[in-house]
Amino acid sequence: MRQVCSLAMFGLLLFCGHGWAAEHTVMSGQSIAEAIQKAAAGDTIVVARGHFPVHLVITKPLHLKGLNKPTLDGENTGDVIRIKSPDVIIEGFIISNSGADLTAQNAGIYLEPGGDRAIVRDNVINYTLFGLWIEKVKDIQVINNNITGMRDLASAQRGNGIQLYNSSGAKIIANHISYTRDGIYVDVSDHALFRDNRLHHLRYGTHYMNSNYNVWENNESYLNRGGLALMEVRNQTVRNNRAWGNSDHGIMLRTITDSVIENNIVAGNGRGFFIYDAEYNTLQNNLIIANRVGVHLWAGSIHNEVEANDLINNREQIKYVASKDEYWGVKSGNYWSNYVGWDRNGDGIGDVPYEANDLVDLLTWKYPAAKLLLNSPAVQTLRLVARQFPLLRATSIVDQHPRMSPFNKNWSSWLEKQRH
Repeated sequence: MRQVCSLAMFGLLLFCGHGWAAEHTVMSGQSIAEAIQKAAAGDTIVVARGHFPVHLVITKPLHLKGLNKPTLDGENTGDVIRIKSPDVIIEGFIISNSGADLTAQNAGIYLEPGGDRAIVRDNVINYTLFGLWIEKVKDIQVINNNITGMRDLASAQRGNGIQLYNSSGAKIIANHISYTRDGIYVDVSDHALFRDNRLHHLRYGTHYMNSNYNVWENNESYLNRGGLALMEVRNQTVRNNRAWGNSDHGIMLRTITDSVIENNIVAGNGRGFFIYDAEYNTLQNNLIIANRVGVHLWAGSIHNEVEANDLINNREQIKYVASKDEYWGVKSGNYWSNYVGWDRNGDGIGDVPYEANDLVDLLTWKYPAAKLLLNSPAVQTLRLVARQFPLLRATSIVDQHPRMSPFNKNWSSWLEKQRH
């Protein structure tokens, strides 16, 4: 009997606990800050459509929900919302007009240390210095937000769309970010997922520093200075992304190890891949097309497995300067649109190796006007002759199994992706 009573009391306590969570409604002209102060932990505050000049500070778990996109206006000072508590949800607002003090890191939403498990979703965050500043938190989610920075400021004076610092377990998904300095800046943050984000008109679409064990997939970064910059990182997975029309590079791999870069498309960039001091990585099944330089490789980038990539119609397929050859395509080969070899036995693999740097490349680097003749029979003959005489040969990327046709069957649809 005593056990039955105890169970009944426990059930009653659970029922009462759920009953404590209340919903508060704030109408236009009323105070959101006052509703936050009166609410208990776990309550929901529903804000009706309207314009609310605010600087909100949230110190308890709350769900702040906008109906029909009410506007929270920081009136060009400080942070619009500052979160100091775990388990806060912010959704359904227009969040505008933070201050512009880079030293104070003014933001549309500022998550302080301790703001673990916050969820920020379905908001429009515009004309804020930083869209979100996220510092020393765990397991936050930033989903389906439209973030636009202070586009009238010079790039160096803007903040980043999402700044993630010293955090773990973040999920940054389906956000649209433009006209900030960098779209997503990631520093000392591990075990994060970045998926389905659109990033454009920025310095870097994404800038990684000192961050490990992250996944970057199915994102589109275009019309920036640089698409994706991975710097001083390890154990990254970078797959199924599209970087096009970026003036400097599509994807930068700088001081990176033990990572997989696969199934990405880099099209119409200054450099498709810029690879510097990269070792023990796998680059496979990438489409590198219509860039000024397909791959710029230097500074000891060795011991990488480079297989089944398509390099098509890049003005320079490879820009490579080193003291010895580097071998790619050891297992399955890569496709090179300027390969001039043959396939006598019809197995789909060229009978002579592809060499990225030959006498013709050296001549075109020294005399750029000679590029006008690259497709002429005379230049192709010069390439073949140079391979017969080692004294004329330069160190090169060498692919001993060049493929005769592209791996990616839809490559032609990316030929016109350029910066306009």
